[in-house]
Amino acid sequence: MENRGVEDMFDFRRVPKDAVLLLLLLIYSPVGICLMLIRIFLGVHVFLVSCALPESFVRRFIVRVMCSVLGMHVRQNNPRSRDRNTKLYICNHVTEFDHNVINLLTPCHTPQLEGSTGFVCWARGFMEIHSASGREAIGESLQRYCSTEGTPPLLLFPEEDTTNGRAGLLKFSSWPFSLTDSIQPVALRVTRPLIALSTPDSSWLMELLWTFFVPCTVYHVSWLPPVSRQDGESMQEFANKVQELLAGELGLVSTKITKADKAEHIKRKRHIVPQTSTSVRPGSIGLGFMVQSLGTDDHRIAKMAQQVKDVLPHVPLNVIAKDLAKTNCVDTTITNLLENKEESPMEATGTSTFGSSMNSSYSSGPAPTITPAAKSFGRSPVDRHLSLQERKEALYNFARRRYIEKHGLDEEDSH
Repeated sequence: MENRGVEDMFDFRRVPKDAVLLLLLLIYSPVGICLMLIRIFLGVHVFLVSCALPESFVRRFIVRVMCSVLGMHVRQNNPRSRDRNTKLYICNHVTEFDHNVINLLTPCHTPQLEGSTGFVCWARGFMEIHSASGREAIGESLQRYCSTEGTPPLLLFPEEDTTNGRAGLLKFSSWPFSLTDSIQPVALRVTRPLIALSTPDSSWLMELLWTFFVPCTVYHVSWLPPVSRQDGESMQEFANKVQELLAGELGLVSTKITKADKAEHIKRKRHIVPQTSTSVRPGSIGLGFMVQSLGTDDHRIAKMAQQVKDVLPHVPLNVIAKDLAKTNCVDTTITNLLENKEESPMEATGTSTFGSSMNSSYSSGPAPTITPAAKSFGRSPVDRHLSLQERKEALYNFARRRYIEKHGLDEEDSH
């Protein structure tokens, strides 16, 4: 598994940066707007037809042809590899309509784990379940569904969020692989001219309008042979194996980036990019986009931030990255974060929150004893200052020793 940069995994702007493509998009825009209005009218009829016709091959064929008119073209490779006895399809996630596309080729159900319920859930083609009951209860319900004879297969996306489909796959969640011991991987490629397939802040309705706007969006579906879990293989190992298979089929890399990492990165960009933009002159319109193109520097900061995160696991990544942008040094950032934590108020027990959390985090191995709080409150400012410096030094030495142990460094190499 590789640690591909988060910036490479997602598109944070809809329109292209290339001047030629941007000019073509401007020329095409009047045509695209007219095409979008026509397709909205036709889309209502497609929805009504799909609701009126019963589930059958004829219905899927008619709806597939009508979706082609709407600009959603579906192609499949190796259709004979599809196993009719498999109860669970595992697919990578690229757009908000991946489940609709797979359903045009074969009957399957995708549970709605997050988002709207009721009519909107049903209209989008999801199977509604009671997600408020917790992930464990959902898993038990889906296990019963898979073991029931005569039910269509489930289609799940273990990435749990979309990517741009060009760089890598998000880390697969293990819980979908607990539903059944045999699954069938489905590799999905999506291509579209002129504009990006999706952006993180866009809703499914906005994505539908953009789909109607562009000339076409082509979905390539490839069916891989079924895969079974081996004896003694854990669910996460099974998930990693399927992730590697899909990544190899798509020509991508498997990453350890999760849905939570994506959300954290988006949150950080919302705070960093506007601050950078406000510091430039109003006439510098293009400078805001230059911040997003600094891929090499972002990747270096992210790598350094992960090193700091290994030592201080309870400090948020956005706080670490912000300090690294100033210091450009792992050791200095660790020192700064330790000092900031020391300056925060102590808990009633007399031990700092940070110190106690570090002890609990590394309780698995023999840890040196640290006493971040003084035994008594200093009578003079000098005594109190010395007490503070001692606590800082103790916490810094503790973090430094953990960093050396984790990365297998010698004491001399760390200086």
